[in-house]
Amino acid sequence: MPRKIEIQDYQAVQPRNRTNTGTATTIPRAPRRLRLATIRLNVQRGTTTRRRNTVELLATVGVRGVRNIAQLVFRVFRDNVEIFRTQQGVESAGSEEFYTIAFQAIDLKPRAGTHRYTLTVENATANTTAQVVGPINFSGKVIERNTTTG
Repeated sequence: MPRKIEIQDYQAVQPRNRTNTGTATTIPRAPRRLRLATIRLNVQRGTTTRRRNTVELLATVGVRGVRNIAQLVFRVFRDNVEIFRTQQGVESAGSEEFYTIAFQAIDLKPRAGTHRYTLTVENATANTTAQVVGPINFSGKVIERNTTTG
């Protein structure tokens, strides 16, 4: 018997829907962070002990390197607790100035209830500058999976 998958909730935000250098936001130097987007997802209690809820989060952020090679740290928080982190270097010269950074984060065992998921970015490298220029997309879905196989 195949595993059953059911979508319980889905939310998405798009604070910036295109690249626009005129509205660029400089990414702050760590430990300060720039909050990019927030969504709320309702995780229901599993209907049986063989069902497990998972939250799948997808993010896409358009950035531009302005000075030197910046190391950008993207984080996802559930209710102010970090659950995911990834790092991406961005250059500031020539054809490698603009980047679209996309990633997926999985929250494997969220408890039942409504949770706030927040996407942030910070610059981890001194003497560099990078900016968010868009687009920004952040979405999440709650999936209930039957963990048994036939």
